[in-house]
Amino acid sequence: MKFQKVYSLEEIANIIDCEYVGDANFPVSGMNEIHVVESGDIVFVDHPKYYDKALNSAATIVLINKNVACPDGKALLISDDPFRDFNKLTNYFKPFQFSNVSIAASASIGEGTVIQPNTFIGNHVVIGRNCLIHSNVSIYDHTVIGDNVIIHAGTILGADAFYYKKRPEGYDQLLSGGRVVIKDNVGIGALCTIDKGVTGDTTIGEGTKIDNQVHVGHDTVIGKKCLIASQTGIAGCVIIEDEVTIWGQVGTTSGITIGAKAVILGQTGVTKSVEGGKSYFGTPIEESREKLKQLANIKKIPEILTKLK
Repeated sequence: MKFQKVYSLEEIANIIDCEYVGDANFPVSGMNEIHVVESGDIVFVDHPKYYDKALNSAATIVLINKNVACPDGKALLISDDPFRDFNKLTNYFKPFQFSNVSIAASASIGEGTVIQPNTFIGNHVVIGRNCLIHSNVSIYDHTVIGDNVIIHAGTILGADAFYYKKRPEGYDQLLSGGRVVIKDNVGIGALCTIDKGVTGDTTIGEGTKIDNQVHVGHDTVIGKKCLIASQTGIAGCVIIEDEVTIWGQVGTTSGITIGAKAVILGQTGVTKSVEGGKSYFGTPIEESREKLKQLANIKKIPEILTKLK
């Protein structure tokens, strides 16, 4: 998430009422999760296991719960609860905006686009030309949709990320300030759910087609001309490269990459990153030919045991 202007380190510290280490005028231009941080961004860390990763990341401002040595060229925000204070910043720079109309006045809808009844279009949504949005679709704030996109009934774009911190009193949600971005010529089936990024974008690439009842988690990036069949669940922070085919009832873990032109057969559990240009099957995932050989050999076990008697 990029701010509308550059703030000073001192200004950010005042917003969350915390101490800081570094020049009071150190520039702060945004905030992001660690996998998408850039120079000028704030990243938060609240566990010693990840201190080094955060301090050595591309982020130049680290919101941290310990006063550690500050790396050269960076600044620190010292907080007793970085998770809470990251939420404070999200709420400050991207607060929830109430709407009481079906199509927000700040939404932009391109020429030739058809919006069917009972669809909700939130604040600052941008929809391109010649799109068809069927009934009962919900498009949350700041979503961006390209040209020639079809979205079928009951789909929801921009729900919150499924991201929680466990506390003694229960689960504390990390607020989502990101967006959903749908590129040109995408087709999205009925009853799909695509969550917005925590601070960045969840992106569906040009020409990709998504079947009914598919879930796409926060900050996931799906490439061009992919095919994703029904009842597939894609976790957060997944990268799916161009022209990948995913058949029905596939599930993935978070933070993995599926290489270009890979084929994932139905009911596969994608438990790790896989190379492109190959076909995969099973849980845990393996190349499909090898997995099918294993299954064929398992069927031979009774016959082998009979011969050994």
